[in-house]
Amino acid sequence: MFSKRLARILCVILLALINIVLLSISAKYPYRCTIVDRMVMAGIVPLQKCATQTMHFCRHMWDHYFYLVTVREECDRLKRTLARAEIEKSQYLESELACQRFRKLLEMKSKVPQRTLPAQVVGLDPSGWFKTVIIDRGTRDGVCKGMPVIASQGIVGQIIGASYGCAKVLLIIDRSSAIDAFVQRIRTRGIIEGETNESCRFKYIVRKADINIGDTVISSGLDGLFPKGLRVGTISQISKPPSGLFQEVKVRPFVDFTRLEEVLVILE
Repeated sequence: MFSKRLARILCVILLALINIVLLSISAKYPYRCTIVDRMVMAGIVPLQKCATQTMHFCRHMWDHYFYLVTVREECDRLKRTLARAEIEKSQYLESELACQRFRKLLEMKSKVPQRTLPAQVVGLDPSGWFKTVIIDRGTRDGVCKGMPVIASQGIVGQIIGASYGCAKVLLIIDRSSAIDAFVQRIRTRGIIEGETNESCRFKYIVRKADINIGDTVISSGLDGLFPKGLRVGTISQISKPPSGLFQEVKVRPFVDFTRLEEVLVILE
C-alpha cells in the first residue's frame, strides 16, 4: 500500500510529464494559441515559478551563508595578521627608544673620564621606606658599596649594597642622601639632600647668594664620591626666612626617577 508522501511524488512526476508532452505539442505551432497552449501555460507556470524560487533561495543561501563563512575566515586571518603586525610594531618602537637611550648613555660615558659600567634597573625597593632601585650588576662585575651611579641626564645616587649579581642604589631624592654641590653660574656651594617627593633641598645657601630659579646645580667633587661637574638639577624654589643665615632652596633633579631604566656605575 502506497503512502501519501509517495502518492504526492508520483502526482508531481505525472504532472511534469504531462506538461512536457503538452510543451512538445505546442512547440510545433509556436504562433498559435489554442486550448492546448493555454493548458500548457497553466500547467507549466507553477512549475517555473517553483523552480525560479528554488534558484533564488539557493543563490540567497550562497550569498548570505556560504560566502559569509569564507568572508569570516578571511576576516579572522586578517585580524591575526594585524595583531602580529601590532606586536612587531611595538617591539620595533621599543627597540628604537632603547637605542636612543643607550646613545645618550654613551654620550654621557664619553664625558666621564673615570671607568664606567652600564647597568639596567631591574627593581624598586618594595618597602617604600627608602628611595632605592635595584640594578643587574654586582660584585662579579666589580661593583661595590659607595660607588656613584649616574644616568644620561645627571646624578642618580650611590651603591649602598651589592651582592654577586645585583646591587642596590640609594637615589638622591632619599632623605639619607647627601651630595656636595654648587650653583654652576655663581659657584655658591651647598649640600643637596633628598626629600622623598621627587625633589631635593639645597642646604646652607647663604642669604646674600644671588641665586635664581632655573640655575643649574652640579656636583663639586669635594665629597670624595661624585666627580666634579656632574649635573644634579635646577633650582625650582627659593624662599628667604625673616631670620637666619641661609635661604631655603629646592632643586628639581634632572633625572626622572619614575622612568629610569639604564644607568652607569662609576667604578673608580
